[in-house]
Amino acid sequence: MDAQKEKEEIIELFGVHFETHYNLPPLASRILGTLIIDSCRAGITFEELVERTGASKSSVSTSLNLLLKMEKIVYYTIPCDRKKYFKPSPLSERFSNYMKMIDFEKKIVERVIAYRNQTAECPAEQCNLKTSTAYKEHLLEIEQLMIKTIDMFKKIEADIDNNN
Repeated sequence: MDAQKEKEEIIELFGVHFETHYNLPPLASRILGTLIIDSCRAGITFEELVERTGASKSSVSTSLNLLLKMEKIVYYTIPCDRKKYFKPSPLSERFSNYMKMIDFEKKIVERVIAYRNQTAECPAEQCNLKTSTAYKEHLLEIEQLMIKTIDMFKKIEADIDNNN
């Protein structure tokens, strides 16, 4: 398989993944996939994304604004150049956003556990207390793994920044 065909298939796989698991619209999903695969050396301009996707300017703009708002992408500018160059957010930042979700889930689960400790009377409520407690332990393990992974990504990103 040639490199261009492989790249197109990977972008499509990213597109399906982001659509299915992150509920992103199809165009935003493919734009994010394109940025992940093609913006390693330099960002990609709005005009290039319009050309690559074949979508209208307004559709690409809407998708980019959504991805920016969701903190999935960032942009930078170059002095004396009015264009914006888009790239995916660093993995350390994207994983930090997952940490926010885990923190929120932990708070909910802790409230459920406290509530069930006071109110559990029937076997179903006791079961709910046990599963909630087990889920809290799972979240704590995930949290520790995420912290380790974020630290690793930050080191890699710092090395890349220092070499550029």
